[in-house]
Amino acid sequence: MAQHQHSPQRPRDQENTRPHDQYGDGFNVSGDDVTRKQGVGFPQPDPTVAKMRSVDTVTIGEALEATALSLGDKPVNRKDAAAIQAAESRATGEFKTRPGGLAAAAQAAAVANEQTVLEEDKVTIEDILTDAAGRLPGDKVVTSEDAEAVVGAELRSSSEMKTTPGGVADSMSAGARLNQHL
Repeated sequence: MAQHQHSPQRPRDQENTRPHDQYGDGFNVSGDDVTRKQGVGFPQPDPTVAKMRSVDTVTIGEALEATALSLGDKPVNRKDAAAIQAAESRATGEFKTRPGGLAAAAQAAAVANEQTVLEEDKVTIEDILTDAAGRLPGDKVVTSEDAEAVVGAELRSSSEMKTTPGGVADSMSAGARLNQHL
């Protein structure tokens, strides 16, 4: 996996609305949208955004790590936990929550965050997903089926029936689309 650079900390209530060339290949990720830039020249990648690419493909673990970088300071909620559980299941082939795994940690964080008053005391996406690829007992290349399963899990756990822009479902979808072009 490519070397990661961590972005500087920013206040929790500040939204990151600038699209990034997150993958260094001309794709910009913004909400549910991944578009190929047109033209001869490509903009230089933002140096505060980590590269998510393996040599040839994007894995589920790498997609989860990209989420940690894009939404790191966002407190984990039940929607995030459901998406993380679906991603971990797809990566490992195990369809129950592994004790001590990413999904178990995300579920515990979501419950704890609901009972925590101060934002700065809440468990964040970064706390759960940093080094996700290394913490998964198995990993695999993201497919469109994997992305669909994660999107479905996130939508089912959302009262608004929406995915989180830049969240787990978005990162998985972006990874699957990149892998289809290789």
